[in-house]
Amino acid sequence: MNTTDIATTDLQAQLAPSRIGQATVVEQSRAIAEVQAAIVVAQQCPRNITAAIAEMREVCGQMSLAKKAFFRFPRAGQTVSGLSIHLARELARIWGNTAYGVNEMRRDDTAAESEMQAYAWDVQRNTRVASTFIVPHKRDTKQGVKVLGDLRDIYENNANNGARRLREAIFSVLPNWFIEEAEELCQATLSGKGSGKPLKQRAADAVGAFEKFGVTVDQLEDKLGRESGKWTEKDLGELLVIHGSIKNGEVTVEQEFPAKKVTAEELTAAAGEPTAPLTEPEPAS
Repeated sequence: MNTTDIATTDLQAQLAPSRIGQATVVEQSRAIAEVQAAIVVAQQCPRNITAAIAEMREVCGQMSLAKKAFFRFPRAGQTVSGLSIHLARELARIWGNTAYGVNEMRRDDTAAESEMQAYAWDVQRNTRVASTFIVPHKRDTKQGVKVLGDLRDIYENNANNGARRLREAIFSVLPNWFIEEAEELCQATLSGKGSGKPLKQRAADAVGAFEKFGVTVDQLEDKLGRESGKWTEKDLGELLVIHGSIKNGEVTVEQEFPAKKVTAEELTAAAGEPTAPLTEPEPAS
């Protein structure tokens, strides 16, 4: 053994705990046995792709899932949207033989941060995606960055950040065609296809739902860029996603429907004042 090996061994001995409890040994053995069992079960009971597709199509046709399948939130003055963690978890369940989760590996209250890991593992194909990241115990507010001290706030902040990484990890191990078809079906469900209601009736229902938030039909028409009588299936699907995001607190009404900026000319016209100076009448001859 050379000098480098001896130094490495000494360092490992110093960093290793002097005593490992029985509970730790049991937990390590349990984790190893759980992984081995998952691999054996996946090999003995491989996924039925035909059944998975059929269940995905059935589930994505349910409005209860379609309403939670998309997210919207503001960032840098723009709105970010995409597929949600709710849809990712449901697709992983349907696809089968897929393990996923989020672990808080270490919490440092002095540095005000947590080390987290999100992973997804296709046990059958042995494809694993993992992401280790640092979550500061901070939150951006309109008054600036706020340091979190309450344990509940720290937990929710870690959970929100972990869910985003978990969503990406799950979608990384699922087939793209499976995800894309699920997205299209959820969009179709939101738009009301197959509900039996005519398009105009569904448009009226959407207007009524937004009226409860204080949003007028004019604001909706400005948002979609066309009159309510010309709304399409896709337009109604987008409105349902916006409505759900406002209801869940992901975005606010003001962020989705900002007030129009009034120009000086519009103020002058509203006040009834002339926009050009009047010429004095010529004296009578």
